[in-house]
Amino acid sequence: MSSAAAGLPGLGTIRPVLFIVSVLAGWGCCALWYQARGGRALKSVSVILWAAFSLAILIALWQSRFVPGILGFGAAFGALLLWWHRLEASNDRVWADDVAEMTTGTVEGSRVSLHNVRNFDWRTDTDYTQRWESRTYDLQRLDSVDMILSYWSLKAIAHVLISFGFNDGNHVVFSVEIRRKKGEGFSEIGGFFKEFELSVIAADERDVIRVRTNVRGEDDYLYRVRLPVSAMRSLFLAYVDQANSLVSTPRFYNTISVNCTTLVYHMVKHIIGYLPWDYRLVLSGYLPTYVYRIGGLDPRYTLRQLHAFGHITERAKHSDRSETFSADIRQGVPRIQPQERALRAAPSLPRHSA
Repeated sequence: MSSAAAGLPGLGTIRPVLFIVSVLAGWGCCALWYQARGGRALKSVSVILWAAFSLAILIALWQSRFVPGILGFGAAFGALLLWWHRLEASNDRVWADDVAEMTTGTVEGSRVSLHNVRNFDWRTDTDYTQRWESRTYDLQRLDSVDMILSYWSLKAIAHVLISFGFNDGNHVVFSVEIRRKKGEGFSEIGGFFKEFELSVIAADERDVIRVRTNVRGEDDYLYRVRLPVSAMRSLFLAYVDQANSLVSTPRFYNTISVNCTTLVYHMVKHIIGYLPWDYRLVLSGYLPTYVYRIGGLDPRYTLRQLHAFGHITERAKHSDRSETFSADIRQGVPRIQPQERALRAAPSLPRHSA
């Protein structure tokens, strides 16, 4: 008797089920590898056991033992999900030096005091002088916001930094970072599987840009952003709120949904209103094209020109430890006029072709 005659699913039904079970089984292997307790040996054992169980289920489904196969896998995967959702982020770990402290801020009127502003003196990626400082900024003097993208390999992927400039020449950069444990490296795949906590670091520009251009050999670009002064202040305070909230409520970093670009997107969207979602918010290396298209960059120039003006790598290398580092890297980058900033308004954003 055929499976159809017996009321069992046919091959056309089983194939998509096999595919779904295979995908979920693969997800389970990754989740166990990155989050199961114990060393590599115990992680390997848990992954092997889960893979063997999943393979047995797939064989059962292929042999038309549909009901016991689905029920068995459903129960096991449900238990795995329950364990997964009970995993909690923590601030209590042995952290890498550059993310060992957490930036916090207090606001009194227009003055914001930031605590644990990073100002390392980097000689190499492993040789540096640690400095964590408290600094005070007057939001009445805030007059610029710059977006800095740092590329290390693919054009599609970059780390995004937001620099706030004040009319006394001071700058402070906020960077949404993974909070690595000491000795731990970055993994894009691990970023999907709760391997890293999330951190918001405030840093001196000579620290956070120079370590990328002069020490790690990354390639950096700076773009001046069109925002009304009121929105600049709101964005600065949003970073402070986000940093403070991570102290009391730690969160996991996620390669797609909670990263250096999407967190900024949600903060800006909350401040100015409607912002269209776009794939370039995930492929952060293409973010300038998106920001230009919605009218967030200087409309007097093409994107290609802004890209050339903002290539700061060589200027950063030449300036190195100079006290005028922030001014040096901005040589040749046109300032946005105050009336240009006032054009920024939410839901009718001007659009430009990139």
